[in-house]
Amino acid sequence: MPDRILTTHVGSLIRPPKLIEYWRAIEAGKPYAAAGFEACLTESVAEVVRQQSEAGIDIVSDGEFSKGANWAFYVHKRLTGIAVRPATPEEVKDPLSSMGGGRDHQAFSEFYAEYDAATGLGKRLGNRVLVNGPITYSSQQVLRDIGNLKAGVSRTKDKHPGLAAFLPVVAPASALPGAKIEHYKDEETFLFALADALHLEYKAIVDAGLYVQIDDAFLPYMHERMVPPMSNADYRRWAQLRIDALNHALKGIPEARSRYHICWGSWNGPHAFDVPLKDIIDLVLQVRVGHYSFEAANPRHAHEWRVWEAVKLAPGKILIPGVISHATNIVEHPELVAERIVRLARIVGRDNVIGGTDCGFAQSPFARRVHPTIMWAKLKALAEGARIATQTLWGKHAAARQNLPLVGEMKL
Repeated sequence: MPDRILTTHVGSLIRPPKLIEYWRAIEAGKPYAAAGFEACLTESVAEVVRQQSEAGIDIVSDGEFSKGANWAFYVHKRLTGIAVRPATPEEVKDPLSSMGGGRDHQAFSEFYAEYDAATGLGKRLGNRVLVNGPITYSSQQVLRDIGNLKAGVSRTKDKHPGLAAFLPVVAPASALPGAKIEHYKDEETFLFALADALHLEYKAIVDAGLYVQIDDAFLPYMHERMVPPMSNADYRRWAQLRIDALNHALKGIPEARSRYHICWGSWNGPHAFDVPLKDIIDLVLQVRVGHYSFEAANPRHAHEWRVWEAVKLAPGKILIPGVISHATNIVEHPELVAERIVRLARIVGRDNVIGGTDCGFAQSPFARRVHPTIMWAKLKALAEGARIATQTLWGKHAAARQNLPLVGEMKL
């Protein structure tokens, strides 16, 4: 175990303008120079790896630069057997069949009318996914993504030899939410077929020596859409089936090389109806991974560190709490970052905490949460806060060995 607090983040970073231009053409179905796009993607990943490393991030990603639609629906282009059509008026009203908003959208309809138009999210809220054939998976794109990320790390490792890397990919619950199943006999058969397909993506990543991160915003978010009118027991049955499918997808994936990230949709809106972490933590901890990443910095979830006073973390498991938020332009003070890390480390153990972010800074190439300069300032504050926390948790001698700044020790 390293004698310091490591740093990472959730994965998605703001894309450079040239890459966004390519993605606009690709997503709009317009002509583009394929070779130019691939060259731009490769170089952009190498550059963002270098920037993360220089900001002080220990476990870096490709910024999700290779994903077009968004963090989850990128996978639609890697699967067969699916189609998308507009939802019917009846489906829009059904919490399980459309991409429409839940209670937050109802309670703050005036806000969301402006927000969805400004972010472009409103364009996909009325879609319905169809599963109209057998689901199969193509690994061609993930192999490209793996190659780009490993090449970027290789170019950076001379200056940062301890650098590690992860690729974020989607969970079964979030890959095809609200899908209308036309090909499979029931929901369980469909979900496990989807899990078999996603397993190939997970396995390719860990076989390449990277960490795999499974992103699952829809697992917590669907509670806000389902309850009411449905019951909490209905939601838990819905969620349990998807946890079981995820564990099926993770079969044979080393826990030490895997991470599970949850959030509550993570847009910068009210989130007044998010299900409390304490109500779903038993479901989350069923997922057979070695790392759990979750929101812990924003005003809606920052208080939930107390959950870990009552919940026992299994041996060998590591928490990746968000100690900076992606959803506000305020740059966290490093001492606040350190306070959040130290507080949790003193509950679950200093070796069981990695400093992270609440969520990604750009949920698609076109929807960013903050300005790029603020994103990098936040990641640097994360790294500086981790250095302060290291000094507090391991002492000044550990700080001196790593050439860390000797600052006033925190008193908690």
